[in-house]
Amino acid sequence: MSDGFSAGWLQLREPFDTAARAQADAVRQFALAGRAADAGPWSVIDLACGTGANLRALAPRLGQGQRWRLIDHDDALLGEVPAALARWATAAGHRVTPGGATIHLAGEGFDAIIERRRLDLAAALHDLELPPGALLTASALLDLVSAHWLQALLQHALAARATLLFALTADARIRWSPGDPADEAVQALFAAHQRRDKGFGAALGSQAATVALEHLAAAGWTTRHAASDWLIDGAQAPAMLRAMVEGTAAAAIEQDPAARALVQAWALRRQGALPATRLRVGHVDLAARPPG
Repeated sequence: MSDGFSAGWLQLREPFDTAARAQADAVRQFALAGRAADAGPWSVIDLACGTGANLRALAPRLGQGQRWRLIDHDDALLGEVPAALARWATAAGHRVTPGGATIHLAGEGFDAIIERRRLDLAAALHDLELPPGALLTASALLDLVSAHWLQALLQHALAARATLLFALTADARIRWSPGDPADEAVQALFAAHQRRDKGFGAALGSQAATVALEHLAAAGWTTRHAASDWLIDGAQAPAMLRAMVEGTAAAAIEQDPAARALVQAWALRRQGALPATRLRVGHVDLAARPPG
């Protein structure tokens, strides 16, 4: 629920992303199983890659000979990729070898060559190169973009006959337990903030997965989708839950400064009850294969 994309926030959320992805594993399997046996290695284009969480989630499952292009507009995040990969690889028993402009990642049953490229997707989507038959993937992106931009991306993907795998698109399913009398008002403000322009035009927010699936179906793509929710236990993950309260409150106040007193009182109650609080944040994973 944060609009911040600092390396620290991405690191904090990654364990929850990983657990959420596991709920929608059938969606990932559907995307990867559609590839012909003689099609060769995957070319993977990862949009808004951050520090490489999508790569860490997918590379061990894609097999030998992968070629990744990690794309983000933020040089600082792209610069964090080697260190983030190295930490993960050390813990998982994989190997990372820097090679100038490329990074080589290898583990049992897989290897990948990784390139990083800075590209402002909001302003220069037309400069996005998609190899024929690529896997086009992103995590936590679709709810930030506009309907117009999304449709342009899907048309670009169709021309390349790419396979799509979009993880962790936020939807409207938010549940705090136990409830608070101000939950509904605060969440309504947060939802309105989600729909503000994030650089791509008016954001789709919680409607993103629904709109994407509608566009894909109309164009003849074959799709699968499933819930990939965050489940946050305040007793076990107080730092993450605290960040959720703070991020929700900040967005709600920015959306309606006149509601500051209500939102701040809500946040104080939530912060005071962290160990007894549970939070479900709804997300959707979706995959699509091109028609024909």
